[in-house]
Amino acid sequence: MKENNLLAELAAFLFARSDAETARTPSERELAEHFAVSRGQIREALAILEAMQIVERRAKSGIYLTTRNASVEAMALFARAGVPLDPVQIYETVEIRKIHEIKAAELASSRATEENYQRLREILKSSEDRIARGEGLAREDRDFHLEIVRATKNVLFHRICSVYYVLGEQRLPIYFSDIERSRKSHAEHLQIFDALLRRDGNLAQALMSAHLQGAESYWKDLIAGSGQSQPAPALEKV
Repeated sequence: MKENNLLAELAAFLFARSDAETARTPSERELAEHFAVSRGQIREALAILEAMQIVERRAKSGIYLTTRNASVEAMALFARAGVPLDPVQIYETVEIRKIHEIKAAELASSRATEENYQRLREILKSSEDRIARGEGLAREDRDFHLEIVRATKNVLFHRICSVYYVLGEQRLPIYFSDIERSRKSHAEHLQIFDALLRRDGNLAQALMSAHLQGAESYWKDLIAGSGQSQPAPALEKV
């Protein structure tokens, strides 16, 4: 089993099989037997999960879920494993993504190369083709936004923003299942691209802010409809 697969599957298994009252999980031996790997491999995987603040290993006591302070990377791992985030967590992710991508639009307006512009043109053309077929833009939306972040020439910035799209991997197809929403998003992408071509950082920022407001409003309305007014620690079981 590949390490990345083991991590995701182990995280999901620990969450599903932890004690509801104590948050204690199966032992190393039980985990090794379940996944048919060595205890050494389980220890290595648990060390990574502990660093991500998903579990805590207590001497002579056992392994416990401790996800209240889980990192963003940990949330992405849960998303890959199929553990759902609650609507408030989704909204907070969209909010942070908005802050980062507005700044990315400003930086990209001065740093983008012809290679970035060409890639954006290809993505926009693919978007046109999908809309013509009546299909949503989940993949193209992700690619468009991450190419803008890539155009900042800040590798760490791109890595951080990529995590947000891992968290939204299951949601974007639902969001873009509305073909009118896809058309509107594509039209706004064209405006943002034009601002980047003109090297107009202020306009690119303003357009990106308005563009992302739609997704932010969508999830805010969803939370209001679900009756949740305070963040709910969906990944916390203690």
